[in-house]
Amino acid sequence: MGRKVHPIGYRLGVHQPWGGRWFAEGAEYTEQLHQDLAIRQLVRKGSPKAGISRVDIERSTGKVRVVVHTAKPGILIGRKGEGVRVVRTSLEALTGKKVDLEISEIKNPDTDAYLVAVNIAGQIERRVAYRRAMKRAIQQALRQGAEGVKIEVAGRLSGAEMARTVILREGRVPLQTIRANMDFARAEASTTYGKIGIKVWVYKGTVLPQVEEKAEATEGVYVSE
Repeated sequence: MGRKVHPIGYRLGVHQPWGGRWFAEGAEYTEQLHQDLAIRQLVRKGSPKAGISRVDIERSTGKVRVVVHTAKPGILIGRKGEGVRVVRTSLEALTGKKVDLEISEIKNPDTDAYLVAVNIAGQIERRVAYRRAMKRAIQQALRQGAEGVKIEVAGRLSGAEMARTVILREGRVPLQTIRANMDFARAEASTTYGKIGIKVWVYKGTVLPQVEEKAEATEGVYVSE
């Protein structure tokens, strides 16, 4: 058996940011970590149709900054900003601090791994053929600029007696290249036969460090003194 490493955790600090940006020690760390999980759960449950992919949390003295990345900001904001006010009030009651709530729009939801996984899960729950849902998701992601997509579906597919795993892949999916801009997410589909797990990898190209970018920019350029 090979050792499997989370594609995003493998690249943290290189070009992938942390989802929670704060520092604490001891019991305070445990409390704030559980609070982060409650914040994400509250935001997602409050707007299940808003296409929320990621919730970033930053903490400072007496203040919590929450950035919600969503494919449908209009649904989350609501009429005249009513939705944002309700979510902010709920978060302030949960944290006991002032909350700065920001909404960030996802321009290409078809290349966001979490939204792709949730979309496939929803189709499987509506009894759409799993292969059809997987192929359609791959084609849409490649059409929107992804360089490679890999989707893995596991469970009692189509109500089969024995659970199995099906993998579809198109394009390049370099899992061991640290510079690869890899998006990864998991989701579950609840069917009458049990849970079906979905994993999605989306490769969006190579991210070069700033040192290499400067070297490439000056390559072939002669500077006279």
